[in-house]
Amino acid sequence: MDRQPGTRGEIRDFLVSRRARITPAQAGLPTSARRRVAGLRREEVAVLAGVSTEWYTRLEKGHIGGVSEDVLDAVARVLRLDDDERAYLFDLARSSRQESRTPSRRRDVEVPPRVQWLLDSMTMSAAFVRNGRTDIVAGNPLARALLAPMFDSATIDRRGRPNLARYIFLDLGAHDFFVDWAAAGAATAALLRAEVGREPRDRALRELVGELSTLSPEFRGQWAAHDVLMRHDGVKRLQHPEAGHLELTFQSLGLPLSGRAGHDLVTYTAEPGTESEDRLRLLAT
Repeated sequence: MDRQPGTRGEIRDFLVSRRARITPAQAGLPTSARRRVAGLRREEVAVLAGVSTEWYTRLEKGHIGGVSEDVLDAVARVLRLDDDERAYLFDLARSSRQESRTPSRRRDVEVPPRVQWLLDSMTMSAAFVRNGRTDIVAGNPLARALLAPMFDSATIDRRGRPNLARYIFLDLGAHDFFVDWAAAGAATAALLRAEVGREPRDRALRELVGELSTLSPEFRGQWAAHDVLMRHDGVKRLQHPEAGHLELTFQSLGLPLSGRAGHDLVTYTAEPGTESEDRLRLLAT
C-alpha cells in the first residue's frame, strides 16, 4: 500500500478527491471554457471557506491537527461532505492530534454472554456482530447457515472467523453469492475507509488494507475513490447454494462493547409473507 492510513497523504487524497467532484456551477462560481480542471481550485475552496489560500493549501497537505472545528465545518460545507464524510474528516483531525504515531495491535474484544444470548433469541433473523475490520466475531445459528459460503471460505482466519472484506474481494465465489457484488464491494471498502479514520494506527487494519490492495484490483479501485460509510443498511440479494435466491432487509446498529473498538449488530430479515421468508425459514430449521 503506497499510502498508509493516518498519514498526511490520506488527508490530502481525501480532500483532493472531494474538491474534484464539486463543479464551479454547484459552488455558485462563474465557469470558463478555458478552465483546466473539472472541480474547484484550492483558492476557490479557500475563498468560499473564509480562509487564505496558503492556509487551505497547508490543510490539504495534511496539516490538520491544529485546525479548529469551525474551520473544518466551513471546509466540509464548501466540499458538500455528507454526514459520514464530515465525521471522517473530523476523525482524521482527531487522530492527527494524538502524540503516538506507532502502529498498535488492538486487543480483540470478547463478546459478552448477554450479547450471544440476544443473538440466539433471534430465531427468524440472521444476526451477527461485526467489528470495524469487518470480522464476524459472533453470530446465531441462522447467520451461520445463511453465510455458509463465507464460513466455508479459505479466507477465514485462524479462529474460523469470516472477514467480509476478504471474502468479497479475495474469494471468487463471492461474485455468485452476492447478486449485487459491485455494490457490496463498494460499501465494504467505504466501511473500511471510515474505520481507517477512527483508528489510523491499528496495525491489523493496516495489514488488511495492504493485503486487499495487493491482491485485489477491484479493491484498489474502490479504495482510490475515498468513499466513506459509517453505517450500511438496506436490501441485500443473495444466491444461497441451498436456499436459492433470497431478498433480505439488513440493518446495522452500533454495539458498544468497549471504549475503543467499534462493533455493529447486523441483522438480515425477510419480509413477512414472501418467498424469501419461506426459504429463510427452511435455513432456520
